[in-house]
Amino acid sequence: MHKSGFVNIIGNPNVGKSTLMNALVGEKLSIITAKAQTTRHRIMGLVNGDDFQVVFSDTPGILKPHYKLQESMMKFVDTAIGDADVILYVTDVVEKHDKNNDYIARLRDVDTPLILAVNKIDLTTPDALEQLVETWRTLLPRAVIYPVSAQEKFNIDGIFKRILSYLPESPAYFDKDTLTNRNLRFFASEIIREKILLNYDKEIPYCTEVVIDRFQEDAGMYTIEAVIHVARTSQKGILIGRQGLMLKRTGTQARKDMESFSEKKVMLRLFVKVNPNWREDPNQLRQFGYIQE
Repeated sequence: MHKSGFVNIIGNPNVGKSTLMNALVGEKLSIITAKAQTTRHRIMGLVNGDDFQVVFSDTPGILKPHYKLQESMMKFVDTAIGDADVILYVTDVVEKHDKNNDYIARLRDVDTPLILAVNKIDLTTPDALEQLVETWRTLLPRAVIYPVSAQEKFNIDGIFKRILSYLPESPAYFDKDTLTNRNLRFFASEIIREKILLNYDKEIPYCTEVVIDRFQEDAGMYTIEAVIHVARTSQKGILIGRQGLMLKRTGTQARKDMESFSEKKVMLRLFVKVNPNWREDPNQLRQFGYIQE
């Protein structure tokens, strides 16, 4: 008997969804920073065995949209709730349990098997954790609850075994040697965006979009040219930095990560373009992959 299914990971920003998915898959597929809205797209990671295939799906953190980009991000979350074989809802010991009551109410109403991971347990005490787990048992009585530390990989095996028990009988959806539904071009743009999130403060990371204009493999190396779209001219200046030093540092960090990820040499060139309305323009959001027909 072969089992396959889609395990969709949802939750609020900064609770550790991407860290948990990377731990479950065993590879760094989702970028991770301490900033909210780090994940913008729905990213799949696959774990294959002789008699199973688990298709994990990382999603953007739940938020109240303020512009069309965020509306598109929340559509990824809504789709993930509807098409899951197993829902993995991630919270942590820091956030308030009533932060998104409307989504909690939706999860109470679904028939899909539901696992709740309480992450970052190293930041609390045993008594406080026990009380928090009891609160979640009241809020989501159908959920199977696992206290975890995604960072330390504590209780990851327990969650994975529970997921396997829930998977429906099915042939594999993807080739068994597939790791993700995304290509190297996508991960190159995500690696650059991660470095922007890490290197810049305030609104800069949230007003940028990275587009790969050239992705070419020659003589055992990749030549990559990327355009960083920003909303205002002042942001372009901050992104580039004095004498181009900030952009150079971002590019160097991204190139090193790309070489580690692809196991090949990378030549990376970064350009910055002012694009004032990209977060509100449906045509550009469609071009950037945020709106899918």
